[in-house]
Amino acid sequence: MASVRQGFNIFKTSIIGVLVLAQTSDGFSLRSDDFTTTHVWRSSRRHAPLNALSERQLQFWEDVETGLADIEKYYEKKEQSLARINQFALSAKGVIPPPEGKIPGHAPSEENVEGLTPKPFWDVHEHPDLFPWAKDLEDKAHLIQEEFEANLLNSNKFSSDSVWQNQVMGEGWSAIRLQRLGVWNTANCQEFPKTYELLRSLRIPLAVRGVCFARQAPGSGVQPHSDGRNFILTSHLGLKIPEGCWIQVGEERRGWKEGKLITLDTSFTHSTGNPSTSDRHVLIIDFWHPELTEAERDALEFVYDLRNKFESGVVPFRKPKSVEAEGEGLAGLWKSIVGGR
Repeated sequence: MASVRQGFNIFKTSIIGVLVLAQTSDGFSLRSDDFTTTHVWRSSRRHAPLNALSERQLQFWEDVETGLADIEKYYEKKEQSLARINQFALSAKGVIPPPEGKIPGHAPSEENVEGLTPKPFWDVHEHPDLFPWAKDLEDKAHLIQEEFEANLLNSNKFSSDSVWQNQVMGEGWSAIRLQRLGVWNTANCQEFPKTYELLRSLRIPLAVRGVCFARQAPGSGVQPHSDGRNFILTSHLGLKIPEGCWIQVGEERRGWKEGKLITLDTSFTHSTGNPSTSDRHVLIIDFWHPELTEAERDALEFVYDLRNKFESGVVPFRKPKSVEAEGEGLAGLWKSIVGGR
């Protein structure tokens, strides 16, 4: 089985490669040719030569390689492979063909982990072993509802996260973040201490986009779209649900219930509607697909945490090894591939 480092070496010696880490509602992009926040559909996929990548992007992937190699070495002792994360990286860079949907309505992006079960909706009660925190969350949902009604129901704290969300989510959708990219929003969590403590105590394996209260204004809806990443599932806890509100995932449409969870895979095309005259409110929780191994979750957390640090400027610039090797001919190229040996 090829190792993660071998997979990246294939990339280094390939004549094609492109960073396609432009994605959905967190609005990040590390593409060399497009810093848009819109979703990258498979039909817009482009291959570019390695020299089209910026030095900053090359530095990012070199740092990813180093980090994943360390994670792989650690989990060898636990006999957990990172082979699927290797494939994820090759797909994200455009080295291998993009994934195809497994069933009607499934629209995964290049940020894809092979072998995960694709289902529009997941029943958390049928799979308590996969969602051990779900029952306790529903049993204690009244704590969140009471705190929400007391602090946020008539609040002006809701806001849109990005231009992308205004375009796709619609002007009627807004949110207040409790956690994002692994970081809890201290000020917002202080407004909702019971909600914060409950979520922390349940040890939900929170993923990239985290946790937020979301509002859908009356007469509005979210346009059909896919978030692309098949390794993240999303639960909605109904808080205030007017009659007639709906969510469609793939070819199936359902409604929310107050105090109950709806769990969906947002790599399916999905949309929502609120035909009522009142706001609809839910608590949104994004978490890692339960079929990921511990090693795979740690690896994905590392990749997206690193990308956030690159985007925010926390990681200082350095000359990529592959660029330094350009002036050394084939010998320099070989040194960059084998790590300077």
